[in-house]
Amino acid sequence: MDNDNSYFLNKVLARVGYTAKWWSFLVEGRNSGTTGDDRNPNAESDGPVELNQAYLTLGNHKEFPVSLKVGRQELTYGDERLVGAFAWNNIGRVFDAAKVRWQNSWFSIDAFTSRIVLPDDNNFNMGNDYNLFSGAYLTTKKIPKHTIELYFFSRNDGPGSTTANPGSFPPFQVPAPFARDIYTLGLRLKSNPGDFGNWDYTVESAGQLGNWKPTATSARQDHQAYMAAFNAGYTFPDTFGTPRVALEYAFGSGDSNAGDNKHETFDNLYPTNHKFYGYMDLLSLQNIHAVRPMFTIKPHPRLSVALEGNLCWLADTHDRVYNVAGLPRGGTGPTPGTGFGTNPNYDSYLGSEIDLIAGFIVTKFAMIEAGYGHFFRGEYLKQTWSAIGSQDADWFYFQTLLRF
Repeated sequence: MDNDNSYFLNKVLARVGYTAKWWSFLVEGRNSGTTGDDRNPNAESDGPVELNQAYLTLGNHKEFPVSLKVGRQELTYGDERLVGAFAWNNIGRVFDAAKVRWQNSWFSIDAFTSRIVLPDDNNFNMGNDYNLFSGAYLTTKKIPKHTIELYFFSRNDGPGSTTANPGSFPPFQVPAPFARDIYTLGLRLKSNPGDFGNWDYTVESAGQLGNWKPTATSARQDHQAYMAAFNAGYTFPDTFGTPRVALEYAFGSGDSNAGDNKHETFDNLYPTNHKFYGYMDLLSLQNIHAVRPMFTIKPHPRLSVALEGNLCWLADTHDRVYNVAGLPRGGTGPTPGTGFGTNPNYDSYLGSEIDLIAGFIVTKFAMIEAGYGHFFRGEYLKQTWSAIGSQDADWFYFQTLLRF
């Protein structure tokens, strides 16, 4: 069995825009291609030319507190743990959306409604007619030394969501395409730079209520889930390279009983998971305990280096492992040593990953980045594949970014 896959990705973004006093517009085209990728269908090819963004903005916050942004656009909130542009992916994520923003000296608040855009290789990408994603996101700095963010998200997917676009590759763009009505209420608290000396921290927690329909023929289940994340760091400003050390813990709830009428697995929504649970993109914020130690340093003004670790456990072994796109691995039944499934008697330790990333700014128009990761199997994975055998995984990438 060949477990090696080396390939080349290319993404070209070309945009044109105009800004006047009371209005502006942006149109952005994209070409996303791949060469030598063994995956089929290919998750990261969407060409030859696609409309990535096209929006109109009305308003001027220097003159009036309210603005409107309408059209195909990215949605990015907080640190993208729940809603992000997923720019690391060769396609990324955009929405057909309408967003109203109210901004004053006390707070800013976005209220939006949208449909996610599904990639359809060699065809014009359309929004998912069976999906509606709406929300409100408030930000204020009136709490001393902190930035406070309060948010509410509503995710409503109809039964037709899974087949809304047969030409798309669902795992990357429709993270959990099951029928659902899930409502997320959350709080994010972040220390302002320098207000706590060399220390910094971020705390975020969210709860979810609603319902979901796991299969086309099953009854809807009540949804009750939650997440929490905490990150604390210390910067050494007088040390060579201004190093920072930090530790992060993240938790996403899992389902304790797939056979009852309650669903407890946290819905990760539309995140940029690449930032949080390992650069190898194996896991998401669902049924997981994740501990991430970090070390970053800038030995040269143009050079940044990061060393990160990730140690991951299942939050509940009665639930499954969820990949970076939020899809469960394997079926709902036991799989004694032959693959992913539901095996509550297995150990909860998934494994650990170590990543080394370096980026160098060549000029103001170009930068390069390289990274290496190694995943060490935990007892859960060893037991999952005990009848077949499993291996640790290695991953390497090199990328260039050019701006004109």
